[in-house]
Amino acid sequence: MLFGILIYDGVEAIDLATFGVLSMARRIRPDIEICTIAPQSGVTTLANGLRVIADYDLRDAPHLDILVVTGGPGWQAQARSPEVLGFIRRHLDEIPIVSVCTGSLILAASGVLDGKEATSKREVVPPEISPLERLRAEYPRVTARNASLVDEGSIITGGGVSLCIDTMLHLLKTVFGPETATEIARTIEYQRAWAANLAQFPPLVTANP
Repeated sequence: MLFGILIYDGVEAIDLATFGVLSMARRIRPDIEICTIAPQSGVTTLANGLRVIADYDLRDAPHLDILVVTGGPGWQAQARSPEVLGFIRRHLDEIPIVSVCTGSLILAASGVLDGKEATSKREVVPPEISPLERLRAEYPRVTARNASLVDEGSIITGGGVSLCIDTMLHLLKTVFGPETATEIARTIEYQRAWAANLAQFPPLVTANP
């Protein structure tokens, strides 16, 4: 099963925990494969200077089983990119799409969240505007919800920053079952944090079981 992680200039480095969770999950599910995709080939410079090289660009990306869209300050440029938005829309009817943090704002700009509920990052450093409030104000066709994640079935949107770990665990639970996800959480030593988040800031699952 191939997970494709969409990165771009200005992604928050902590959002690469999406890759990290999947990397650790491969110890339990070796059938997991991971690749990174960027708008252009070559070096992608993340927020505050970390440089990575994606495996593919939008033109040569392989067939994916799940697409993960990361967040960070660079989301605004991607939300104006016809190539990125088209790439997301092309995958909507084929595979599940997952966003973390402000990646949901890119999804909203593509139109794939129209008529759906979604969430995004809440906490900011003033005078920055909360991305969740921007989702609510700028994309009225999307119902912005205050939740750790929103699972609409074909689309999952995750909350901010470290909640990308919870979002990936939820995704793995959906794909492989609760026992596998629990074992992955134990392996990454996140089971207590995950349990606390589930109790204190639960996900919103609107998808039919």
